[in-house]
Amino acid sequence: MNDQAAFVKLVETLSPWAQQLVFVGGWAHRLYRLHPMAETPVYQPLTTLDADVAFSERERFEGSIKARLQEAGFEEQLTGHHQPPVSQYTLGEDEPSGFYAEFLTPLIGPSTTRDGKHLATLGKAGITAQRLRYLDLLLTSPWTVALTPEWGAAAPIDLRIPNPVSFIVQKLLIHDDRPRDKKAQDLLYIHDTLELFAPELDNLAEIWRGEVRPSMPEKWAERALREKEALFGVLHDRIRDAAAIPQNRDLDPERMRAMCAAALSEILE
Repeated sequence: MNDQAAFVKLVETLSPWAQQLVFVGGWAHRLYRLHPMAETPVYQPLTTLDADVAFSERERFEGSIKARLQEAGFEEQLTGHHQPPVSQYTLGEDEPSGFYAEFLTPLIGPSTTRDGKHLATLGKAGITAQRLRYLDLLLTSPWTVALTPEWGAAAPIDLRIPNPVSFIVQKLLIHDDRPRDKKAQDLLYIHDTLELFAPELDNLAEIWRGEVRPSMPEKWAERALREKEALFGVLHDRIRDAAAIPQNRDLDPERMRAMCAAALSEILE
């Protein structure tokens, strides 16, 4: 089973909770191509083996997500020492695509309790979500796209993804905490997202002013603007690393930097 077929199977399995879940991470970036505002690029999207599925801690789920995943053939893998432990869901040895799904939820407030316990995970509907700072941005004003039979879906099926402004701003905010290889990849995600929606920068600026920035603490907004300047103000090795990632196109690092700097300045005004 290829990764696209595996992803469609995951979306179909989670369809009872479609209005409570948001597909984030690399798959969200790949799915932007399905949105009517997106350009049609000539190059292939970045691929990823993991599907990140986010939800708010306030959600109240009917039924067991874990049971439905297992009925569909996904196997649970528990890792880490947290309670509850982190859970990942793979398609097992019979379908060795390497694809797996994991669940995420925002970390809001302190990262530990008063007695020093780390608030690293959250159990809901039988599955465990990792708590991550800034993830709540990805749940702000999400967009909806439809998987079509061309994707392998039995029938068109809607799913929610972050709006691209939230996607980009969250990448800016988490950048310093990412491993080196993920930093370069995230810069490429920002570049490619801006390229996909290049004719819609005015609309993205409206989303920033009217929806995303009002949902953020002011210190987050100020940090995002500082990171924009730090990451795209001058050419540096992380941009060079990002430009070298794609094997199917030739990216010029300085042109990549300049485009991101100009587009972000227009959006995050």
